[in-house]
Amino acid sequence: MFRLQSSKVLAVDMTGDAVKAKNGSMVAYDGEMAFKKLSGGGEGIRGMVTRRLTGEQMTLMEVKGRGTCWFADRASEINLVGLQGDKLYVESSNLLATDGGLRTGTEFTGLRGASQGNGLFTTSVEGHGQAAIMSDGPAVVLRVSPQYPLTVDPGAYVAHQGNLRQSFQSGVTFRTLLGEGGGEAFQMRFEGDGLVYVQPSERNTIAGDV
Repeated sequence: MFRLQSSKVLAVDMTGDAVKAKNGSMVAYDGEMAFKKLSGGGEGIRGMVTRRLTGEQMTLMEVKGRGTCWFADRASEINLVGLQGDKLYVESSNLLATDGGLRTGTEFTGLRGASQGNGLFTTSVEGHGQAAIMSDGPAVVLRVSPQYPLTVDPGAYVAHQGNLRQSFQSGVTFRTLLGEGGGEAFQMRFEGDGLVYVQPSERNTIAGDV
């Protein structure tokens, strides 16, 4: 159903089923399609309320029909993630599209979200199917194992999945270590067994030059 037309364009072939995608991300389609705006970016009232409280802007649309739709957003690189009943955590700005059958919601992430200016919640995607996530430059997928925990710059973080414990540490970042940062510094630490997706270009954060 999901395939990459290029590294920056997602093609979705539909035969009467539906797909959820970032509002405004469709660039072309053929066949017969119907469109519906979805409120809140999450399932039900809880998703709407948490998005409103945190000020996050995540508007999804549902596309249903027969034919092919093409999606892209600001020439971002697109990465396909297959879910087999597990859960993917992704920054809302990095989520492009999901299979219609996957459940999207909001998850509490604690201090990490507050320091990034993305609120206290991040987006979760759960079920069986495919999701398309975006990155500024080609994403790198890093394995975390019990023997090898991973520390990530918050500005480079895109998503993670698997049996991972996430914590947030203050004190130093990669840039402040080199004398190039300013303001309060943070790092993200992942322990357990799973995958972390990072991008080679960092987003701006409230927590200083991280």
